[in-house]
Amino acid sequence: MIEVRPIGHCDGVVAVPGSKSYTHRALIVSSLAEGESFLINALRCEDTERTVEGLKKFGVEVHWESDGVRVLVKGGVFKATDGKVDVGNSGTSMRFLTALAAVKMGITLLDGSKRMTKRPIGELINGLRELGVKAYSRGGNDCPPVIVESQGLKGGTARIRGEESSQFLSGLLIVAPYAQRDVTVEVTGSLASKPYVDITQDVMSAFGVEVRNQGYQSFFIKAGQRYLPREYRIEGDASSASYFFSAAAVCRGRVRVENLNTATVQGDIGFLEILERMGCWVTRGDGWIEVSGRELHGVNVDMNEMPDLVPTLAVTAAFAQGKTMIRNIGQLRLKESDRIHALAVELSKMGIRIREGEDGLEIEGGKARGAEIETYDDHRMAMSFAIAGLAVAGMKIKGERCVDKSFPGFWETLKKLY
Repeated sequence: MIEVRPIGHCDGVVAVPGSKSYTHRALIVSSLAEGESFLINALRCEDTERTVEGLKKFGVEVHWESDGVRVLVKGGVFKATDGKVDVGNSGTSMRFLTALAAVKMGITLLDGSKRMTKRPIGELINGLRELGVKAYSRGGNDCPPVIVESQGLKGGTARIRGEESSQFLSGLLIVAPYAQRDVTVEVTGSLASKPYVDITQDVMSAFGVEVRNQGYQSFFIKAGQRYLPREYRIEGDASSASYFFSAAAVCRGRVRVENLNTATVQGDIGFLEILERMGCWVTRGDGWIEVSGRELHGVNVDMNEMPDLVPTLAVTAAFAQGKTMIRNIGQLRLKESDRIHALAVELSKMGIRIREGEDGLEIEGGKARGAEIETYDDHRMAMSFAIAGLAVAGMKIKGERCVDKSFPGFWETLKKLY
């Protein structure tokens, strides 16, 4: 357990690590590109380590270096092997490696933590089946462990529902160029977290593969395209930056975050617009963004395209005058924790009035107090509530090392605000 010491007013400069979303995708894509790729500024954390270990099981050489990660692929796409891959608590690794297992020959078992066995993957399994791969949930419940018995990806048309996670779609898109025939992926219903699909397409394009996106409802990938090895720079993580933007807001101070692409397609950069609506000032420069806090007031916002930032916004809202409505976030019940319920419980400990809906939260900002926060082994809960500790005394964060999942240097970076 760690206790966060209040600082009152903050005035600091921090730098954030490489994007987790970009790193995962670049690792998977470069593992399909014959030759050597170097991913500069790649994020090394528990989640991306799980992806790397999975790639090694598939016969890919991966070497971490001080300024990035080197990926070396020799002799075509993967060895024909049987094996087991343990993704731990990384949902992204589970989904992307399941899709990748469809490209190689052999039987792959993908398993993970206890929480992972409750997280859905049925839509991805169904999509792979429609593209000619034998894939199934070992427990028959559309959750991991997953078994992929592949003789290669045949191609054709796959239809998936988009409400649960955009990662099912991203996984299919990434491997689609290696199918024997053209691939069309049709999305039924609304697609959650569209900006993450933009990141997927951005990485695919950088490595030489084009996707025809028709209004996020249909995606076409021409067969025969191949990823080309290259040197590729991973941009800074907008999700990680959000905690320091929130710090400026709740402390009514100033924080500049460096190593950011101000023109990023990362959806989480939209948090800045929400902070502006709440009363903050935002300044953008060359590779940096600065937030200055002012008196905060509540907002009404649809967070479907920024689900990972709901904990950050919820904690920020605790320090705002009036009511904040956070809508359209039902998918958060399927994350590392049931984040909707977890946020309601933990904010209540801080003396904040909160109403939990099926797919939303209503937060009445007020006089927050310190509390002992249960993190549910959820990195985003830990980092969000740590920010509250900068503004009120007595904030204790249990299981603080869960931040290693996405931001191992978080606590050290937080100290730079003092």
